[in-house]
Amino acid sequence: MSTQGYRTERDSMGEFQVPVNAYYGANTMRAVVNFPISDLRFPRSFIRAMGEIKKAAAQTNVELGQLDGKLAKAIVQAADEVIAGKLDEQFVVDIFQTGSGTSTNMNTNEVIANRAIEILGGKIGSKTPVHPNDHVNFGQSSNDVIPTAIHLAALITIHTELIPALRLLQNDLEKKAEEFMPIVKTGRTHLQDATPVRLGQEFQGHAGQISRGAMRVLKSADDLAEVALGGTAVGTGVNTHPEFADRVCARLSKTLGFEVRETTNHFQAQSTLDGIVEASGSLKTVAVSLMKIANDIRWLGSGPRAGFGEITLPEVQPGSSIMPGKVNPVIPESVAMVAAQVIGNDATITIAGQSGNFEINVMMPVAAYNLLQSIQLLATSSENLAKQCVSGLEATTKGPEMVQKGLAIVTTLVPHIGYDKSAAIAKKAQATGKTVREVASEETDLSDADLDKILDPASMTEPGLGGGPAGG
Repeated sequence: MSTQGYRTERDSMGEFQVPVNAYYGANTMRAVVNFPISDLRFPRSFIRAMGEIKKAAAQTNVELGQLDGKLAKAIVQAADEVIAGKLDEQFVVDIFQTGSGTSTNMNTNEVIANRAIEILGGKIGSKTPVHPNDHVNFGQSSNDVIPTAIHLAALITIHTELIPALRLLQNDLEKKAEEFMPIVKTGRTHLQDATPVRLGQEFQGHAGQISRGAMRVLKSADDLAEVALGGTAVGTGVNTHPEFADRVCARLSKTLGFEVRETTNHFQAQSTLDGIVEASGSLKTVAVSLMKIANDIRWLGSGPRAGFGEITLPEVQPGSSIMPGKVNPVIPESVAMVAAQVIGNDATITIAGQSGNFEINVMMPVAAYNLLQSIQLLATSSENLAKQCVSGLEATTKGPEMVQKGLAIVTTLVPHIGYDKSAAIAKKAQATGKTVREVASEETDLSDADLDKILDPASMTEPGLGGGPAGG
């Protein structure tokens, strides 16, 4: 029965009502009705990846003599519109759907087919002259297209957004490390005073975390470059040309500017999400690094009077609705929340990765959503941390002022007077409020010149300089 504002379409299960102006068809509309679960949809990067696959597939099928050139030209034009984001509102299927992502693959096939039909002057919904299965999906299966699209979408965002953001943050941390290198302060282990360290060395450590995090992500990206396309339904490649996947991958590599290669083992590529699980693990590691860096910055800037107060953070907004003048470390706090989200996403992806049964994984859509969200969140938060926080950090005089009052500098006395006597000096300094140097001058035969050299905080921050015998 026809309803005003709807058209009647037929698929393999019978007739179904579809919004009259929609480019998607009956298969997609069934999914909309079947999965009224959430407001979560595939992101732009995934929709673009689907368009890139369908475009390259059409071009390759013409090249292989499997598809009429006129139809392929219209399919390519429609796919280009998908790639450009002109048809995003037509991708309406919930993330929580069929575990293979078949509903989204058909959503893509129908949108491109109907737009191609329109380009060729046909009637939308007629499946003539372009059929969503027979032409747009030719040589493919949801079971190899969806995992391939997840990999491509992740690679696009990693290369164009995440790695540039991490390099920006690393660069800003390195600049601060150089700027802060002359500043000697008290080190901390277990949140207790430890031997001196340079503020620049702390930031050097932060920069090193981000540098290595980027390398871990790039290593996982190399694994994501291996895609499942060509395996079709179960990995055997039934109903596709033996050269199809290799040629599509070559086209995608040229278009996207990074390597995409057909897997050497289709059965693992389609039945598992191992590459995605590994990539998520590298993203989780970056998140853990960001949490550490954000928390260190918060601690170092705590106060300004009752905390450590060794650095000041840029003041970006009022910190309290009740306490005038209060400013909070809101940028690092936002980064910490992103880290928590990414760590949670990794748990979801881990469970999804365990959900392969025989020849297919049945949690691909939710794994895709969480992986792509993690990449995007890490990219934007890293860039924001660099621009709105790290670049504007300033050191105070509080760190250097506390070094001489610290107890841990007694460590360099150990080679000269032994551990036990050094510990007694530290305890007496703590009890009397005197400095370690003052007590050492009273309790040892070391000269002022010896003590100056042995207890020089700067020498303790460089390997081989601190703790040597006096005069040696």
